[in-house]
Amino acid sequence: MAFLCDRLATSARRTVFAIFAAAAITWPALTAPAQARGPDAIADVAESVIDAVVNISTRQTVSVEEGQMPDLPPGSPMEKFLDELLKNRKGQSGEPPTRRVNSLGSGFIIDPAGFVVTNNHVIADADEVTVILNDGTNLKATIVGRDKKADLALLKVQSDKPLKAVKFGDSDKLRLGEWVIAIGNPFSLGGTVTAGIVSARNRDINSGPYDNYIQTDAAINRGNSGGPLFNLNGEVIGVNTAIISPSGGSIGIGFAVPSKTVVGVINQLRQFGEVRRGWLGVRIQPVTPEIADSLNITPARGALVAGLDDKGPAKSAGIEPGDVIVKFDSKDVKEMRDLPRIVADTPVGKDVDVVVIRGGKEQTKTVKIARLEDDDSKTAEKKPDQPDARPVKKTLGLELSDMTDALRKRFNIQAKVKGVVITDVEANSAAAEKNLQPGTVIVSIQQQPVTTAADLHARIEQLKKEGKKSAVFLVANGKGDTTFVALNLQ
Repeated sequence: MAFLCDRLATSARRTVFAIFAAAAITWPALTAPAQARGPDAIADVAESVIDAVVNISTRQTVSVEEGQMPDLPPGSPMEKFLDELLKNRKGQSGEPPTRRVNSLGSGFIIDPAGFVVTNNHVIADADEVTVILNDGTNLKATIVGRDKKADLALLKVQSDKPLKAVKFGDSDKLRLGEWVIAIGNPFSLGGTVTAGIVSARNRDINSGPYDNYIQTDAAINRGNSGGPLFNLNGEVIGVNTAIISPSGGSIGIGFAVPSKTVVGVINQLRQFGEVRRGWLGVRIQPVTPEIADSLNITPARGALVAGLDDKGPAKSAGIEPGDVIVKFDSKDVKEMRDLPRIVADTPVGKDVDVVVIRGGKEQTKTVKIARLEDDDSKTAEKKPDQPDARPVKKTLGLELSDMTDALRKRFNIQAKVKGVVITDVEANSAAAEKNLQPGTVIVSIQQQPVTTAADLHARIEQLKKEGKKSAVFLVANGKGDTTFVALNLQ
């Protein structure tokens, strides 16, 4: 209504406002009930826990980037002046000048001994970290450990006086619409309390492999990162971590790492100074309705194994590409993103039963979980195109060719990759819609390996005669990373 009123004449505005004023008197039933402001317990909870919530101050030394030199005549007095000025700024060492940068975030004390939880991004790259208590006391902090994947960090401070600590609650018991309280340091203003409800659970915001956020409309802004999200029992049920906002301010969409995840990570940081996650050694993808139909899986569920690490425990346990994992260690895998979280939370070295669907039937494999190691390896650059053999078959909008040495060089396909090479993709075809690209290798169709373009073409024609509407192709990139794609055969 405010948007419309901005475009009305003054007299018209008075008329509109008079109508609404009369409506407020005539229709008292529209008045919001007093309970809409939230339960009275919010004030009691805030008063009881606020001394455990802290501000996190960090300092970091960064290089000052030099600005571009303006266009000046060579040898002019101004050019010489600017050159001399830049040399003075760099100093005798010749290194670029630096400056100190301060930033502020939030955190909370979980142990009177001085352990403090915050986000990893709050203290990332910091040279100094200071914890500021609610009464203004500054305590120098040391970093016990950090976890980039969950964006959590554990700090330790020493205090001459007792510290107020808070306890974790069970985030699994949260219900949609339940009241929650966020306390933190928004925009560096200091301790601030906001309240709202749980808007959603198990949110995936594509920030990492273990996304499982609590969504809340409690106001969370810049500076709230690392602060606690409380239930009405005064228990921490989340760590405020992210917001969605075009302006950087709260629009009622904030996200917190659930306490179940936080407790596991913090316990390991406290014990080991690092997080030791379980590792299965599989590459997975979603089970789409098309793939589920082709693999005779009803209803569509689980995580489809697209590839295996040669050194991973899954391969040695007999799990194969094309298997659909539907249960892991007695926990149902309803969708693909469930599996990484379940595996990561599994103790390293534990023997677990993994239920897979293969050929439409369930099988159980026993896997000894290994430890996940960080992999910072970089992919190799693609080589320029080279001449190659011409395609020998066309089908489903694909030009297909038998594997040749020329094609391996052209598309940088490693020797271990076997199958039929896609050399061209017809625009607007079903294959193009699935983002298949020249250089992709078709390894199998309907879990049957293919080695020549003729074999693949014959297999597709046979499936059409059998009345199959779609088929599942296992495809690989040049490095051998595989994925499944369902293509319409009609």
